[in-house]
Amino acid sequence: MVITELLERNARLYGGEVSLVEINPSEERDRAVTWREFSLIESASPDAPYRRELTWTEFEQRANRFANLLLSRGFPRGTKVAILLMNCLEWLPLYFGILKAGCIAVPLNFRYSGEEIAYCLDLADVEVLVFGQDFISRLAPIVSGLSGVRAFFYVGREAPDFSEPCGTLCSYCASTPPPVCLTPEDHAAIYFSSGTTGFPKAILHNHRALMSACEAEQAHHGQTREDVFLCIPPLYHTGAKMHWFGSLLSGSRAVLLRGVKPEWICRAVTEERCTIVWLLVPWAQDLLDAVESGRLDLSHYLLDQWRLMHIGAQPVPPSLIHRWKKVFPHHAYDTNYGLSESTGPGCVHLGVENIAKVGAIGVPGFGWKARIVNERGEDVETGEVGELIVQGPGVMLCYYKNPEATAEVLRDGWLYTGDMAKRDGDGFIYLVDRKKDVIISGGENLYPVQIEDFLRRHDGVKDVAVIGLPDPRLGEIAAAIIERREGSACTGEEILRFCEELPRYKRPKRIIFAKVPRNPTGKIEKPLLRQRYGTGRLVEAQTTA
Repeated sequence: MVITELLERNARLYGGEVSLVEINPSEERDRAVTWREFSLIESASPDAPYRRELTWTEFEQRANRFANLLLSRGFPRGTKVAILLMNCLEWLPLYFGILKAGCIAVPLNFRYSGEEIAYCLDLADVEVLVFGQDFISRLAPIVSGLSGVRAFFYVGREAPDFSEPCGTLCSYCASTPPPVCLTPEDHAAIYFSSGTTGFPKAILHNHRALMSACEAEQAHHGQTREDVFLCIPPLYHTGAKMHWFGSLLSGSRAVLLRGVKPEWICRAVTEERCTIVWLLVPWAQDLLDAVESGRLDLSHYLLDQWRLMHIGAQPVPPSLIHRWKKVFPHHAYDTNYGLSESTGPGCVHLGVENIAKVGAIGVPGFGWKARIVNERGEDVETGEVGELIVQGPGVMLCYYKNPEATAEVLRDGWLYTGDMAKRDGDGFIYLVDRKKDVIISGGENLYPVQIEDFLRRHDGVKDVAVIGLPDPRLGEIAAAIIERREGSACTGEEILRFCEELPRYKRPKRIIFAKVPRNPTGKIEKPLLRQRYGTGRLVEAQTTA
C-alpha cells in the first residue's frame, strides 16, 4: 500500500465526515464558514474566515483535481513540484495531488529568503512551484532567474503576472483519481535539512518511507477514529506532517491552528475537542508561564478530553515536563526523536508508559533499530557517550545530487545522525548533544545540552543556549545565552553562583542575557549565536536589550 490509498480509503468510508479544520484566530468572524463557501481560489486571501473545514471526500477530490492539472499540463511522473505556503487548508490536498500524479513533492520552508528559495528550487530540479500571497514579494525579484521552473501556480486571489490561478485551473479538472499506478519504491518527496551548518541539503524519500511514518506514529500514540489532533508546527517540516499521518491512518480529524498564543491553543482544544496536541518546547514554556503567572485561567476552557501532549524536534528539558505534569497531571506524555533523514519523528521515542524516564529520548521506535557507536563504528559500553545511529524503513534514499554527503551519513545500512548520546542500563537513550556542538575546553568535552538542562532549573531562566566561544588559553569556553523569564531580574553573578553546583569544568565562563533564537521547528539557532558572539574576543557577562 502507498499513502495515497489511505486518503482514497477514508473518502470511501468516511466521505461526509470532517478531515481537516483550519483555525485562524487573528481572522475571527462571528460564524463558522465551511470549505464549500470558500473555493481554492479564494481561501488563502487575507480576509480568510476564522474557521474552515474540509470533508474526506472534498480532500480527495481536491487532490485529484490538482493531480489531473499537473498531468494535463504535460508534467510526467517524477516531476518535482514545490509547495511554498503557510499552513492552510489547501496545503495537504496539494501535497497529495502531487503524489497522486506520480510527481515528487518538495515542501519549502516558509521563512526562506528569496536567495534560499532560488537555491532550493535549483538544487531539487523543481519544475512547478505552488505558492501563496505571503511570498509574492520574495519571488518577484528572483522569478526571471528561475529558469528551471516551467509553471507557477498561485493559491489566492489576483494571481501576480508571472503565475496562473491554481483554483480556477483546478475547477476545470476531473475530481476522479488520475490513471497513475504507484509503488512503495517510487520517489515521493524531497525535504530540506534545517540548514544549521550552511545551505540546506535535499533529502529524498520514497513512498515506503512515508507509509512507515504512518504506521510508526499510530503505533506510538494509538490514534483512533475518535481522536482529534491539533497540529501547530509548519507542514513543510517532516515532523508536523508525519505526526498527522497517524490521523490519516486512523481516519480521524485534525485541526491546523495558525497561531501559537497559549490562549489560542487552549481555545482550539476546547472548541474542536482536541485529544492530542504536539508542541514545540517554546510553546509549552509559554503556555506554562501563562498559567503559572495567572494570565491564563484553565477553568475557562474544556480540556478534559485532551489525553496526550508530545514534543519533538529538539531536546526537551526534563524540568519542563515536570512543570507540565504539575499543571496537567492527567496528560500522557511522549517525546519523539527523529530527523528529516529518517522521515521525521519516531525512530526513537520515549513511550507514554515510560514517564519515569523523562529526560531520555527513549527506545527505538516501531520498526526501528538504534545503536551508539564510537569513531570506528563500534558499539560503546552502557553509559558511555557515542554517536547515535539508526536503521529502519524511513531512512532516506540519499541526499539528492550529493553522493559525498550521502556517503558520510549512510554506512552499511545505518544512518549516522550526528547526535551524541548514551544508553542506560534499561536500554533508554539519552541525547547528550549535537556532535558539532560539543565544546572542547582545556581538553575536556563539554556537552551544551547538559549545561542547558541545569540552567533551566533556575527560576529566572525561561530559555537558554550554551555555545563555545574562542579562548586563547583553553581553546574554547562555554558561554550561556539566557532569556529571562518575564518579571525576572536575575544577574550574571547570580547565575554564576547557581552554577557552583556543577563541576568546575562544566560551569559557563560567560553569561549573556538575550533572546534565544529558535527556527520554526523549535531548534536553537546556534550558528547564528556563534556568529553573533563568537568574534574572537571574550564576552563579559552583560545584558543585551
